[in-house]
Amino acid sequence: MLHQLDLFGGEPAQHPERKPIREKKEKAILSVVEEPQPSKPTQEITLEETPIVEVSPTPTTAAAFVEVPNDEELYSKLYYPISEVAKMFQVNISLIRFWEKEFDILKPRKNRKGDRLFRPEDVKNLQLIYFLLKEKRYTIEGAKTFLKKGKKISEQFATIELLKNIRTMLLELKAGLS
Repeated sequence: MLHQLDLFGGEPAQHPERKPIREKKEKAILSVVEEPQPSKPTQEITLEETPIVEVSPTPTTAAAFVEVPNDEELYSKLYYPISEVAKMFQVNISLIRFWEKEFDILKPRKNRKGDRLFRPEDVKNLQLIYFLLKEKRYTIEGAKTFLKKGKKISEQFATIELLKNIRTMLLELKAGLS
């Protein structure tokens, strides 16, 4: 065992034996497990007392979180900065930049500073890419081949979006009636 050198002439100080770290962790775990849990009084609930709550079906897909404005609002501005586009889709800016590299249909303009400015057409293309990757769960390569097929796909996408809007409107009406 190493001893500490005492410069002032006293006896060297003895250090107590150190316990391995594993034992300390085990003691901490045991102390947490052994703590008594406060008992809660049990209360019997009958079926007559339980309130019946009707839960409206909510979309569980990722598209429920997309906040792209309608066409009139979208086309009111000529350009959208990448930060606004990322907020619309609720994704990171880096993901938008990655999709720009991967998909040829995304061509945002860049100013002298290098900031990306997305046109409304680019936002629509991003919406289609988001739909394919996040909702339909396509791979990047699968989405690329899907987009190469042509305009028929964008028509199908527009139809799906229209049907989703109608479904949302009907669910709101149903909630308003009850």
